[in-house]
Amino acid sequence: MKFVLAVLMSVCLSGAALADATCSATAKDKKLAGAALKSFMTKCEKDAQAKCDLDAKAKNLHGAAQTSFTKKCVKDASGV
Repeated sequence: MKFVLAVLMSVCLSGAALADATCSATAKDKKLAGAALKSFMTKCEKDAQAKCDLDAKAKNLHGAAQTSFTKKCVKDASGV
């Protein structure tokens, strides 16, 4: 279990270098439009959700606190 968590964290951290900018800003920099934009934003928001869920678990949040934290975290990461 610790190995799986370590692998997930390393993937998130490697993506975090790219995720310093919000999903919206990155899409704008890449000049994405149409289906490419939608696909990119969907994947970026999914990745942000996974990272935020891990962060909430690391902070030992549960219930409403976890929901609130995750919702704000995803919103901040997506830039929407």
